[in-house]
Amino acid sequence: MGHAFVAASPTMIEMLRGILAENDGAHVVVDVHGIGFGADVPASTANELPAIGEEVQLFTYFYVQENIVRLYAFRTRQERDIFEIFIGVSGIGPKTALGILSAVRISDFVNAVLESDVSQLTKIPGVGKKTAERLIVELRDKVKHWGVSAAVTAPRDSSATVPRREAVLRDVSAALQALGCKAAIADRAAERAMEKLGEDAALEALVREALRHRY
Repeated sequence: MGHAFVAASPTMIEMLRGILAENDGAHVVVDVHGIGFGADVPASTANELPAIGEEVQLFTYFYVQENIVRLYAFRTRQERDIFEIFIGVSGIGPKTALGILSAVRISDFVNAVLESDVSQLTKIPGVGKKTAERLIVELRDKVKHWGVSAAVTAPRDSSATVPRREAVLRDVSAALQALGCKAAIADRAAERAMEKLGEDAALEALVREALRHRY
C-alpha cells in the first residue's frame, strides 16, 4: 500500500493583491488581473476587508492533503502564522483552525491555554475535551509569544459601522460557515440562536446555540 501524500505549504502562493470580487463571510474571491483566486477566510479577516470592488491584500496558506487542495487567506502575516501553528497541533485541521479564529479573540484563547482552562476551550465549536487538552499541552509555551498577535488578530468591534445585532449575526454565521455550513443555513441558524439567547449573549454561546439549528 502506498503512502498518502500530505503536504502543506504557505509559500506556493504567498500573497494575493487585487480587487475583492466576493466576500460571504467565510470565502472570498480576489480578482488578480482577471484571474479569480478563491480562498477560505476566518471571520476575523472577513470582517476587516474593504467593500466589494476595492483593492485588497491577503496573506495566504496553500494546503494540500491527499485529494484536498485549498487556499486560506488572512489579513495579516501574524494571523496566518497562528493558523499554521494551529494546524500543526495533532487533531486540528484547517476547518477547526478557522473556527477558532472565527469564534474567539486570540487574547481569550491565549488566556485559556495559559490557565489550562479546558472548559473554556471546549466552548469553541469543533473543540472537544481531548482536543482542548492537546492545545494546552502543545501550545502553552508558544502562546506566550503571541502578545502582539493577540491584539492584531482579535475580531474587530463592528458596532462602530453597523448595528450590534447585524455585526454579531455576521460573526456567528461566519463561524458556522468556517465549520462547513452553507451561507443560507448559517444565517438562519444565527438568527434562531439570537432569538433564543438575545442580542447580548456572548459570541461563543451564540455559536454553540446556532450549531443546534443548522439542520
